[in-house]
Amino acid sequence: MASLVDRFGRSFPYLRLSLTEACNYRCSYCLPDGYHPDGRPTFLVLEEIQRLVRAFAALGMSKIRLTGGEPSVRKDLVPIIAAVSAVPGVRKVAITTNGTLLPRHIRAWREAGLTALNVSLDTLDPERFRTFTGHDRFAEVTEGVEMALGLGFDSVKLNAVLLRGRNDDELPAWFDYLRERDVAIRFIELMRTGDNREFFERHHLRADALEEQLVEAGWRLRARAPDAGPAREYSHPGYRGRIGVIAPYSKDFCAGCNRLRVTARGDLRLCLFGDFGIGLRELLQSDDDFDALVARISTQLGLKAAGHGLHQGETGLTPHLASIGG
Repeated sequence: MASLVDRFGRSFPYLRLSLTEACNYRCSYCLPDGYHPDGRPTFLVLEEIQRLVRAFAALGMSKIRLTGGEPSVRKDLVPIIAAVSAVPGVRKVAITTNGTLLPRHIRAWREAGLTALNVSLDTLDPERFRTFTGHDRFAEVTEGVEMALGLGFDSVKLNAVLLRGRNDDELPAWFDYLRERDVAIRFIELMRTGDNREFFERHHLRADALEEQLVEAGWRLRARAPDAGPAREYSHPGYRGRIGVIAPYSKDFCAGCNRLRVTARGDLRLCLFGDFGIGLRELLQSDDDFDALVARISTQLGLKAAGHGLHQGETGLTPHLASIGG
């Protein structure tokens, strides 16, 4: 089997595949005015997704994360999960979701082949949740997480964007939540995107401040798995749960990059904040183009840069995280 290795020696066993740019939330740091269709061509369909994943698997990709927007707005999500999980070489199929539909669909997703679940949950306070997302759905999301914990997933993780003055006082509440739950909370440092400059300047909080609090409270850094995401994960002997920190502004963050991205319209993105995309969709229309698709993916990896330009305020093609799945 071929493998994806760039000119800096980084290998890529992990693909983040966006299924849609649409989202049913109005999160203040992403889509405060909600999602508005732009009339461009439709998102990848099931057959295109199958061909795409087969090509990446042929290049050694073993972990696929389905993202959005919000992937659960796709009515064909169960067939997509089943198709992706059936591709030879794919060992892990994860999803990142806002969790609104978990109580209704989580069992079907698990039966279709989903192996890992990430749920966006920026706060443990129901009223803050309503303010952050524009929806009073905290009860459904937390109910769905509890259901997922009993379904045998390899991992259940929660994602919280760290916001100065909004949720940076909740660490004690998260400690209580993690005491008896086998779940990981990952605090994500707010990232500057094309259309959130003012919000970023008001609410950005450096993740290293949070890590200092964790170490002072007795949490210790764990070793990172080869196909893990970008989080630095901490554990504590007094808690079943774990805490991860994703710090894109930290030194050498990009040195451990192990993932590529494909947008919901079929563009390969070598970096979340890159300034160009590589069109793959024309090669997803027929099985006859499989070899050409594999070749295009592998040769384009030579264009991947050593790191992003966030420190210089360069956000690339990313207007907001819903456009590519974070």
